Amino acid sequence: MFLSPSLSSSDHVMLLRPFSTFRRALLSSSLSNTPRTLGSFASHSTKTTLMASISTASTEKGASSTDQEPQKQQQQPPARPLQVAKRLEKFKTTIFTQMSMLAIKHGAVNLGQGFPNFDGPNFVKEAAIQAIREGKNQYARGYGVPDFNSAIVARFGKDTGLEVDPEKEVTVTSGCTEAIAATILGLINPGDEVILFAPFYDSYEATLSMAGAKIKCITLRPPDFSVPVDELKSAISKNTRAVLINTPHNPTGKMFTREELELIAALCIENDVLVFTDEVYDKLAFEAEHISMASLPGMYERTVTMNSLGKTFSLTGWKIGWAIAPEHLTWGVRQAHSFLTFATSTPMQWAAAAALRAPDSYYVELKRDYMAKKAILVEGLKAVGFVVYPSSGTYFVVVDHTPFGLENDVAFCEYLIKEVGVVAIPTSVFYLNPEEGKNLVRFTFCKDEDTLKAAVQRMKQRLRKI
Repeated sequence: MFLSPSLSSSDHVMLLRPFSTFRRALLSSSLSNTPRTLGSFASHSTKTTLMASISTASTEKGASSTDQEPQKQQQQPPARPLQVAKRLEKFKTTIFTQMSMLAIKHGAVNLGQGFPNFDGPNFVKEAAIQAIREGKNQYARGYGVPDFNSAIVARFGKDTGLEVDPEKEVTVTSGCTEAIAATILGLINPGDEVILFAPFYDSYEATLSMAGAKIKCITLRPPDFSVPVDELKSAISKNTRAVLINTPHNPTGKMFTREELELIAALCIENDVLVFTDEVYDKLAFEAEHISMASLPGMYERTVTMNSLGKTFSLTGWKIGWAIAPEHLTWGVRQAHSFLTFATSTPMQWAAAAALRAPDSYYVELKRDYMAKKAILVEGLKAVGFVVYPSSGTYFVVVDHTPFGLENDVAFCEYLIKEVGVVAIPTSVFYLNPEEGKNLVRFTFCKDEDTLKAAVQRMKQRLRKI
């Protein structure tokens, strides 16, 4: 502790006492008229406040105060109104928070936010408990627990055929959302152009705005949400720094085809553009093959592949993610990561390593279970009267709500919650131009079968054309 040279030794002792002891000594000093001054260890403003307190205490003790002028409260200047940083002014409370609050208020079945209402596998939870009991509870190495990094590259190698250095090319993050932020903040400069495919996960736009990037958007349109090749070619310029891809795609359930990925890869190589791929739903590919962009010829050296534990193992609250990239790109990702979170939960990383070593049978069963859940929801939505678009991956389904007569997706979702008792998410929040998504809403089937059946039953009984 710093000790002021202007204080006596007794004053130093007083400063080191607990505050309550210090306050009693101070009051006692005042009441007995001991000439100890406050000036040696308090600023003028602090002295004024303390003297006012002493005066009040003296009055309460019965000391005469009739000869004293009443203490006047100093008028504080009005507080300035809270101002949000301009780069975030357009971003309000997330739609997921809004809809979840409405769901609670109206007792609605929540098929909106994409988190399971069932728990992850016991062998992963037991691994976390064991890690905690073994004392693996302090800060981990910034870029990941070695065992987890090794498990990540083993799984990635099995899926893609690529050999990755776990020490130099893997960064463990606090969920994929942090991997997205670290990648964008570490590799994108203000003014750089980044191409998004709309609809998109809302974190992309917010993080790019924080990085000062210029967003160019390519809209994927129903019914198949295919990539409009000519629009993509026109969007690329000399200022394009990166293309951000999410496959399998949230919210549509689209799987980017090999042909689409090869076209994007060729354009990126030709124009020296990076690719950031969000592949958190890679193990939830039901009707098409998941292809990692990094596995295509010439693409690993210009690709950051982002993934997470939560979707595959129903452990979204653990927030364990990672980014895989060549060393020259990993450097930027790690620089940003080190100042965002520095390190991710240590015991959960040990458990995540156990999860990634799950046998192939786990993934087979996972897909089978989700296919059954999807069938319940899709068949129910069709029976009710929605136009249901194909979903080849993720645990989301997008539908056209216009047969029910509401003016837009937000109005429909509010009606659905308040009058029907079911939650969906309006997709207009996933577009730069909300008008493009006003006819669509998203449902999730990452719920147990009883919940899905209850939601379908409510819609059959209560949903009517307006």
